[in-house]
Amino acid sequence: MDTVIERISEIESAAASIMNDANERKKAFAKDMEEQTAAFDLQLEAETSKKIKELQAGMEISMNNRLKKQRSDSEKVLEAVEQRYEDHHTQYVEELFNTMIKE
Repeated sequence: MDTVIERISEIESAAASIMNDANERKKAFAKDMEEQTAAFDLQLEAETSKKIKELQAGMEISMNNRLKKQRSDSEKVLEAVEQRYEDHHTQYVEELFNTMIKE
């Protein structure tokens, strides 16, 4: 009977040792997962930040190009208006004068 109790005690001791080992591995795995998650988060944040900066730079270049084109177009329109005025200002004055004296 003592051998049976000793054997059960040995089995119980072995089972406790296995459980302790499993708990230690579980803790190590959880710590490893936390570290991997933190590393992944940092990497993702860095990549996201880089992409945002690239998009901002691209949008700024695009906006500056559009602004230059708008300025160029505005200058062309202004030049055309000024040239039309130079070419026809006498006619405009005469038409205005005639309109004023008819009323």
